[in-house]
Amino acid sequence: MKKISIIILATIGLISCNKNNDKADGYGNFEATEITISSEANGKIEFLKVEEGDELKSQLQVGLVDTLQLHFAKQQLIASKSTVSSKSANIISQKSVLNEQLKTAKLEKNRIRNMYAENAATKRQVDEIEGKVKVIEEQIKSVGTQNAPILNDLKSIDVQIAKINDQIAKSKIINPINGTVLTKYAEPGEISAFGKPLYKIADVSEMTLRIYVSETQLSKIKVGQNVSVKIDAEKDMKSYPGTISWIASSAEFTPKIIQTKEERVNLVYAVKVKVKNDGSLKIGMPAEMWIKDGD
Repeated sequence: MKKISIIILATIGLISCNKNNDKADGYGNFEATEITISSEANGKIEFLKVEEGDELKSQLQVGLVDTLQLHFAKQQLIASKSTVSSKSANIISQKSVLNEQLKTAKLEKNRIRNMYAENAATKRQVDEIEGKVKVIEEQIKSVGTQNAPILNDLKSIDVQIAKINDQIAKSKIINPINGTVLTKYAEPGEISAFGKPLYKIADVSEMTLRIYVSETQLSKIKVGQNVSVKIDAEKDMKSYPGTISWIASSAEFTPKIIQTKEERVNLVYAVKVKVKNDGSLKIGMPAEMWIKDGD
């Protein structure tokens, strides 16, 4: 009788424990899209106003790589452009003079032709004026040909100036997104090179909880579904509202972060849950997903 009583009591205790030991529908860790901001210019970092934990706005200039040499190169190109432009101006002036001469010669040509029609001018006079008109026209063509390479030189200089302007713009370190600085890799006064990491930033105002569920759980969830996300707190678990934003279309083996071998060989589906961050959620923090009753 004592053995039977002990078994009954143990069974009741086990049932009681199972009722109070509810399991979450998914376990995972928080993540956010991290962006590493790298230098797009070579030179000394004049200033870099970022510190770990700083909240930065999008399109805010936070630093500058030295642009002095670029400025000198640009001024040199501007001076060269001025010299080349003056040559073009002289040619254009010559062309304007020739155009006026051509205009006068054509009027004279028409007058002599009319006189010739009335036997008041000779054929020689007509030939001379027609020859004069042709000479001026050829001179205008020649001047235009001389100006073509000068105009090409001006276009080439404009392209070089545009390239330097682009390099100067890229020397400004512009923060691309609203977010929080996670890591700082460089300091003012250091020599930067193209592609050198300067700092890492992430938008942590909304976190993503990546969890893994079994095939049997797929029927309980869908994209856009509201769920409850819980994290460990001092006394109890702290709960956040979450929304399923993505469900993997194919299965994968359970990630190696799951410790036991038995769990690692199971096929699971990755799921992402979006959660608004009140400042308590951190990248890498573990959390649980609970499917709300009635969802």
